[in-house]
Amino acid sequence: MGEIHRTDCIVDGIRCVVRSSGPQHDREAIVFLHGNPGSSEDWSELLARAGDFGRAIAPDMPAFGKAERPHKFDYTIEGYANYLEGIFRTLGIERAHLVLHDFGGPWGLFWAAEHPTRVASLTLFNVGVMPEFRWHFIARIWRTPIVGELFQAISSRATFKRVLNSTNPKPFPEAFLDRMYDDTDAGLKRAQLALYRATSDFKALSATAVAHLAPLGLPALVIWGEADRYVASTFAAEQSKYFRAEIHTLPNSGHWPMVDDPEQVEQWVIPFLQKQLGRETKQTVSASS
Repeated sequence: MGEIHRTDCIVDGIRCVVRSSGPQHDREAIVFLHGNPGSSEDWSELLARAGDFGRAIAPDMPAFGKAERPHKFDYTIEGYANYLEGIFRTLGIERAHLVLHDFGGPWGLFWAAEHPTRVASLTLFNVGVMPEFRWHFIARIWRTPIVGELFQAISSRATFKRVLNSTNPKPFPEAFLDRMYDDTDAGLKRAQLALYRATSDFKALSATAVAHLAPLGLPALVIWGEADRYVASTFAAEQSKYFRAEIHTLPNSGHWPMVDDPEQVEQWVIPFLQKQLGRETKQTVSASS
């Protein structure tokens, strides 16, 4: 299993943290993008495994994890996609295999639509092209002025854990919940409200992704927890309309399949990424034949 390195990356004067494994200078990389709330640490095990056969990175995007929480930042999908391009430019990444979860989905897909010749494959965790998506109950609260601020102000560690566990088919590991709560400071809360309130037209976002990406016939691995209370698992099958998709659903998993079912997820993700990078082992080839 590859060793994980942590470095700071400065893009347009804003610092983020990038965790990486594998060769540090390859121009082609596996790129893990977290969602909300989340950070690069959501991907630690997969990141380390991916480093065994390729360059792999996982950034903390602005306001998340251990990244800077700037007041002056474009907290929109386009703004995060542009920042992602800045990370690639700084690190010398020219071609990306995107592994996306939650808001990492729109960030990564928007970047891919802007740079279609540079996206090599997609691995989608509970996210994808979703023109008919409707906001979940917490998002609706955050999107409501004053109500969103009040909801955040009264949230405690115990409340945070209780809400997340109540929406999942199994309790989350305490360390996972504590890490996410510890990262949820005033800067992240401010960014959450700005991002959710700036995001509304999923039909237009989806149309942009479809117009630029569907003609490419990109290989995609889709993994979805059937018990997701935030993004319905019915969207999983729809990804075959837009990509050459291999689709897996997990009946006892929620919005974070990599946390709920890490071993099964690894058994799907690692061979898929090895194949995309042309790094299949003899064992992998034999098992798939």
